Amino acid sequence: MATNEATILRNYLLLPARLPTILSLQEFTSLFPKSQQSSPQIRTLYRDLQQQRNVVVDGVSQNIDAQIRQGKALRREVIKARREAELEEQDDEIDIERMLFGSTSNTIHPKQHTLLTILPDMDEAITDMEREIQAIEQEEAALLESIKQAVGNMSDLRYGRFANPKLKDEVLDGLQRLQDTCERKA
Repeated sequence: MATNEATILRNYLLLPARLPTILSLQEFTSLFPKSQQSSPQIRTLYRDLQQQRNVVVDGVSQNIDAQIRQGKALRREVIKARREAELEEQDDEIDIERMLFGSTSNTIHPKQHTLLTILPDMDEAITDMEREIQAIEQEEAALLESIKQAVGNMSDLRYGRFANPKLKDEVLDGLQRLQDTCERKA
């Protein structure tokens, strides 16, 4: 997601979304009957409503940030795919067109970097990679825990230790009923 899009989303969704922007405390107080307008509970209610609204706005802000990250990752994937496709498909017709007409909008133009422009891009790439590593580590921990639990459950089956001590009797009763049913039908 381009910076312009992020700015538009933030300006459109976040700036006008805060409660004081929508409804001031005085306007909120005026919504109550005259006899209740001086109550201190109105201010407390307004602050509570403001806090709830801030939580929602913070959630929207996090979603915008996630979309920005997702857009950058998607852009990198598209560029990578185009480069790979361009390397795989060295079509003679395309080479002739490039020689005749020059580069088109479909051709990838490598970005020329200077020291000042490459550092922010590298920092951004580092941050993205650290986020991906963290997500992979969390997924690995969840998978390891799941495997440990499955192994523990299998060990319980092997040695006959069950969380439900009546399970053995219930299974045997169920099998006996099944056998009786089969014998009756035969």
